[in-house]
Amino acid sequence: MRVLVGCEQSGVVRRAFRALGHEAWSCDLLPAADGSPFHRQCNVLTLLDEGWDLMIAHPDCTYLTNSAEWAYGDGPYHQKVKPETLVGAARRAAREEAILFVKRLWEAPIERIAIENPVGCLGTRWIPVSQFVHPYEFGDDASKKTGLFLKNLPLLIPTTRYPGRWVEWPRGSGKMVERWSNQTDGGQNKLPPSDDRWMLRSRTYEGLAAAFASQWGVTC
Repeated sequence: MRVLVGCEQSGVVRRAFRALGHEAWSCDLLPAADGSPFHRQCNVLTLLDEGWDLMIAHPDCTYLTNSAEWAYGDGPYHQKVKPETLVGAARRAAREEAILFVKRLWEAPIERIAIENPVGCLGTRWIPVSQFVHPYEFGDDASKKTGLFLKNLPLLIPTTRYPGRWVEWPRGSGKMVERWSNQTDGGQNKLPPSDDRWMLRSRTYEGLAAAFASQWGVTC
């Protein structure tokens, strides 16, 4: 299969498909993190008509998630706004542009398409999500609710469940909840603020990428 992995810098999904013998290429505005020659640094929209059998796309979720919903209003805001943070009309316009980008990916002349994104506005502003998956359902010690929008592809079947740790939360409540290594006991992401936090959080886990390749790589 000729596979296009759109908006992927890490190469995790690309490598999973190539390991099974597929002609897979990643594409992103940034160079490949692994220095692979099978990466094209450009806008993925320019590659859509090159005869791909399958596309898996990971569009930027900055303006598609449900986080920072307060910033879409016109203020006044209840917290200090960083200079680089879009707010109000500018942020609303950025969300519309992000939704349009996803729609253009979906309408590509490619028979099989999967678009991955966290929980956000796509399910209400566009089409219902096909399914939600977590890395721990595919052997990784992590929780990350991920939505998949699928065209002519079967739902992913979980492979190996990685058990989390059980903690009492809220503390003193007697209620036990399951958490994984990327989470605090309260369920928040443990990654500290940094310049590359966005990149680390957006990276696809290896177990999920392997499931993409093994289950969708036999659909042609």
